[in-house]
Amino acid sequence: MNAVVGSHDLLLVTLDTLRYDVAAELAAAGRLPNLAAHLPGGRWEERHAPGSFTYASHQAIFAGFLPTPAAPGPHPRLFAGRFGGSETTAGGTWVFDAPDLVAGLAAVGYRTVCVGGVGFFNRQGALGSVLPGLFQESHWEPEFGVASPTSFASQVDRAEQAVAATPYRQPLFLFVNVSALHQPNWFHLPGATRESGDTRDSHAAALEYVDRHIGRLFAAASSRRRCFAVVCSDHGTAYGEDGHTGHRIGHPTVWTVPYAHFFLEAPAG
Repeated sequence: MNAVVGSHDLLLVTLDTLRYDVAAELAAAGRLPNLAAHLPGGRWEERHAPGSFTYASHQAIFAGFLPTPAAPGPHPRLFAGRFGGSETTAGGTWVFDAPDLVAGLAAVGYRTVCVGGVGFFNRQGALGSVLPGLFQESHWEPEFGVASPTSFASQVDRAEQAVAATPYRQPLFLFVNVSALHQPNWFHLPGATRESGDTRDSHAAALEYVDRHIGRLFAAASSRRRCFAVVCSDHGTAYGEDGHTGHRIGHPTVWTVPYAHFFLEAPAG
């Protein structure tokens, strides 16, 4: 990452609440054409989330602790705060002298922009202001939130505006927290009703909805220069497995998440 930071724009997308098994099944079945086109080998990497719910996981992610590969480690990290004795800081790790990655990137000249999704990014109270408060610029509207059937399309619209408003000479760190996978998601499944409730199938339908719009986000993020992108889930969720529903619990459906990182090439010329 030392050869990337400073010369590339950066995009971090958290697909909030996305389960690994659903993401992997849809990619293998050809139901995520826009995402799969960028996934290495067309497949998600299986990883373990750093937290079991949004706030905890994002605090860790913004400290440089992205989801950890599921295979035995140690696993060198892409980004890390300077910390004596860290066993996952390696030669290729970009090390920052700040309490979080966002401030570290700002210190070397990046414009930092957040397009929020779930309630922890809505700035409607003290708790909902902590995470977006890390950024120089943050955006949240009700149409970006979990109750909106058009949440991600609206978020991409705002992301496009934020990219266009950033001076070309200034590198950009764009973060988007995608709320569409989070409950309620029943309205993404054709034929479902509120009484049907959220299911694994509606969770999958929500991911297909995200896939239909994510190409616009990737195009915007790479419209100025080559962009390094990380796309991952912050945690999964349970739909009745072993009697569990939801997250903030220690269950494999919550801890096991999809992850990918890749480059987005700028338009030729």
